[in-house]
Amino acid sequence: MAIRVPKGYLLAGVHCGLKRDLRKQDLTLIVSEVPAVAVGVYTQNLVYAAPVALDRARTPSDRMRVVVINSGNANACTGERGLRDAHEMARLAAEACGAQEDQALVLSTGVIGHYLPMELIARGIEAARAQLGSDEEALISAARGMMTTDTVHKLAGRTFSLKRREIQITGMVKGAAMMGPNLATMLGVILTDAVLDIPSADAALRTAVADSFNCINVDGHMSTNDTVLLLANGEAGGGPLSGDDLLAFGQQLNEVCAELARAIPADGEGASHLITIEVGGCATREDALQIARTIANSPLVKTAIYGADPNWGRIVSAAGYAGVAFDPNKITLHLNGHLLYQGGAPADFDSKAVSDSIRNSRDTYIQLQLSEGNAKGRFWTTDLTVEYVRLNADYHT
Repeated sequence: MAIRVPKGYLLAGVHCGLKRDLRKQDLTLIVSEVPAVAVGVYTQNLVYAAPVALDRARTPSDRMRVVVINSGNANACTGERGLRDAHEMARLAAEACGAQEDQALVLSTGVIGHYLPMELIARGIEAARAQLGSDEEALISAARGMMTTDTVHKLAGRTFSLKRREIQITGMVKGAAMMGPNLATMLGVILTDAVLDIPSADAALRTAVADSFNCINVDGHMSTNDTVLLLANGEAGGGPLSGDDLLAFGQQLNEVCAELARAIPADGEGASHLITIEVGGCATREDALQIARTIANSPLVKTAIYGADPNWGRIVSAAGYAGVAFDPNKITLHLNGHLLYQGGAPADFDSKAVSDSIRNSRDTYIQLQLSEGNAKGRFWTTDLTVEYVRLNADYHT
């Protein structure tokens, strides 16, 4: 079933010349036909891009109308000129869509340290305005306009009813590398026609991000441009969601964000495996995530999976230096369902069978169980491949 565009939104993606390949969209325009609540979460990197500065200053808001996105150029580390260009990009998009200048947000992704070619941006915004639509084709084009090294566009959506109101949540993300929490190197825009007030929208987004986009990693490199926006324009009707209805909305939003988050490392640059790391039996969720994140960040774990090597010692030792206290004699490790380690000693397992289980599937599952409590956490990452090195060695040149 096709993913639907929520009521009251129009989208387009066009090629404006930022990318060399004429077949690839590089500018996206998203318009809400009525003012929308807009909230965002942003990179924690102290070196952040001009669009991040602009969007942080403009969110939260209850009157946003436009989001304009370019790929191929991050507009990061570009000083005062970069900030002026981000504001001009917002102004052009707002003007093209009949909105006020401060009713537009900007996202950029691509190579760092290059100034935006504003003539191309201006022409792209006009071209996108002329192609705005609310069908599946418009949605896919918009998702493609934010891609850089992604090999596929990434969309997810849910349609559900709350008190006879049909509500749609639809999200799009980009990201394939330069990824490390919190967030990862990624852009995300989530649209809904639900009625939300600013505090509820902000809390819902932060909760969803904590269990999704903050739980992915490819290379541990935190980007300058990371942004996730949630827009809620209220076109589904009724009053602001509250109580059980708000909780139900939050659950649907969590599912959309988790699906989008998983899609990013699944499309990791040069990756041959998506690795899911589940850590249980911890005193707190934060402990579980810290251990899972440490395992995910280990180049030795990632290269072992690339080589289909069931090298459990790398996994166990990574857990041991995560900075979380636990009894090492009371941990259990499974890989793809095979018991590898238990009670402080290796289990008796068929190395070839485990190796084949890694080699013959793109998905690898690492399950580590401690004995400190009942909290658990989940993290997604990729293997580290020769192709990843090649792609990132050649990216700029």
